[in-house]
This record gives sequence, structure tokens and C-alpha cells, in this order.
Amino acid sequence: MQEGGSRMPGKGRNKGSGFGVIKELNVSPCPTQPCKLHKGQSYSVNVTFTSNVSSQGSKALVYGILMGVAVPFPIPEADGCKSGINCPIQQGKTYSYLNKLPVKNEYPSIKVMVKWQLLGDKEQNLFCWEIPVQIEG
Repeated sequence: MQEGGSRMPGKGRNKGSGFGVIKELNVSPCPTQPCKLHKGQSYSVNVTFTSNVSSQGSKALVYGILMGVAVPFPIPEADGCKSGINCPIQQGKTYSYLNKLPVKNEYPSIKVMVKWQLLGDKEQNLFCWEIPVQIEG
């Protein structure tokens, strides 16, 4: 486990059709759940996964789930091929996806479930996971 990180091997839930398998998931710094995210700071996300399909590209979608409604959560780089993945993605290969989760000052102080998806070029779920967070001032 990385210092100050929340590593959840096997707890990242693939919610799609099983087009990828999460091997390791690390949000840092996040020593406990729910992750306490402080406004104005940025958090590292590292997902190691094995793809069960080939894909020319990939796109990340991040949401905050509020009262059952998915609200888009902007990230600095949505292109998975610019986030540590050497594209094209090949079936059966393992990749490390790296990105940042910035917490803007204008976000409300609230508990929310963050949902993070990486989609292939045919909208396949390469991975999909959720983590509870508490946004704090």
C-alpha cells in the first residue's frame, strides 16, 4: 500500500459487461473511507486493469452520485491514452491508468459517491468503480 493511499484490490466493481478486470485501485492521499477530499486540492488516481477487449482509444467519465443522480465531475484529462495507457489497447494486456481528481473550491461540502469509468472506442466499460468521499472545506 502506498503511503496515505486507499488501495482496494478487488473492491473496484466492474459495473459494465466485464470488458476489463481491475487488478489494483489506489486513490491518494486517502488513508480511510470515505476519502476526505479538501477543496482546492488534487488527488491521484491509479488503476491497474487488464482489458478483455481491443480498443483504439479510451475516454474517462467521472460522476458524483447525488441522491441517485449522476452529476458530471470534470477531470483535467479525459483521454485515457494520455493518462498512462499506451494505445491502442490490446485484449489480454494489463495497463496502468493514472489521473488526477481536482476538488474545486466551489464544490459543496457534502458526502458523495464518486463513480469513475473508462470507456473503450465502442463505449465498452474497460473499468468502472465507485468510492465514497467527503468533500470538506
